[in-house]
Amino acid sequence: MHDVHGTPARQIRAAHTATTITVYQAYAPSLGLPAARDGRFPPAWKRERMTWVKPSFLWMMYRCGWAAKAGQETVLAVEITRDGFDRALAGACLSHYSRGVHADRTAWRRALRESSARVQWDPERDVRLAPLPYRSLQLGLSGPSSRAYADEWTVSIRDVTPLAREIRGLLGAGDEAAARALLPAETPYPSGPLEHLGA
Repeated sequence: MHDVHGTPARQIRAAHTATTITVYQAYAPSLGLPAARDGRFPPAWKRERMTWVKPSFLWMMYRCGWAAKAGQETVLAVEITRDGFDRALAGACLSHYSRGVHADRTAWRRALRESSARVQWDPERDVRLAPLPYRSLQLGLSGPSSRAYADEWTVSIRDVTPLAREIRGLLGAGDEAAARALLPAETPYPSGPLEHLGA
């Protein structure tokens, strides 16, 4: 299914290279700043908790309010290996039951229980953070996937809070074209078919 612009209803779009993909997260400065400084997550980063990563910069901006929401004042661009990301996707389960993807609710619950990665498809956002008619991926990682993300897959961590603030400032000044020009370039990610994730 595609929208009028030809964008698939569910598609991963991201900044990626031949070996890496960039995802975004937002944290309080006490955690985000040391992570960006050292290029890895500090011991204080709880590896046993579920963590959600977003390949869409604008969806992250929607979630953290351009780095203004409490506890989300530091936005990180986390470059991780495509190998790790692809393995998480391959073993992921939708976070909600979907008829046609799962045999029944019991099968979905079992898959959810057995997987350390889950996926939600949320409406993508435009530069004004209004919802678009197609969706963007959120990947939740827990247990072994969360630990691997923090300690094995991470290639680099950058603080992109200044970029977020600059874009927000340009929007506030009414210069949408300049704001748009600063957005990270995100292109369709070559994940292959994701039938088990409804895409």
